[in-house]
Amino acid sequence: MALIRAYREADRQAVIGLFQEFMAELTPPHLKSEFEAYVDTAVREELSRIEAYYFGKPGQGFWVAEFGDVVGMVGIERRSSRQGELRRMAVAPAHRRCGIGRNLLRVAELFCRECGYDTIVLSTSELQVAAMGLYQASGYRLVRSETAPAQSHKSVGAGLTRHHYEKFLDADTSCGSQV
Repeated sequence: MALIRAYREADRQAVIGLFQEFMAELTPPHLKSEFEAYVDTAVREELSRIEAYYFGKPGQGFWVAEFGDVVGMVGIERRSSRQGELRRMAVAPAHRRCGIGRNLLRVAELFCRECGYDTIVLSTSELQVAAMGLYQASGYRLVRSETAPAQSHKSVGAGLTRHHYEKFLDADTSCGSQV
């Protein structure tokens, strides 16, 4: 079983590599340039500076799943005093369907409860069918779907449909567990 632990600076290249591999796997051939631009933006604005982006504000965190190497990751970004956003959930292809994604999701949800968030939200693209299945099986409900026209560090844009989910949580009182 993979060990899930808080991100460390030494994980940077492995996390970026996992993200790049994951995005390459999802990239439709006709959107190759759009995906490459998105990956560059996400790495520059977020993944190359996880310490500042995720740990620079209260109520945020980033974890990796380690099985010899980094094989999974997940982040929580603060959306409001009552809401956390699930970010960058990914598991390496050779380690999927082994419970790593579910365990990463549990860690993220526990952190959100400890922070007093009553809701966790996420968005995923139409290309991530397995992820949508995991979220629905884990109690997330589809709130809305929309076409994402503009690229940002959170979305490829390119007219892909983004599905937005939420899950209501039982809040705890102490924020900051890093598992």
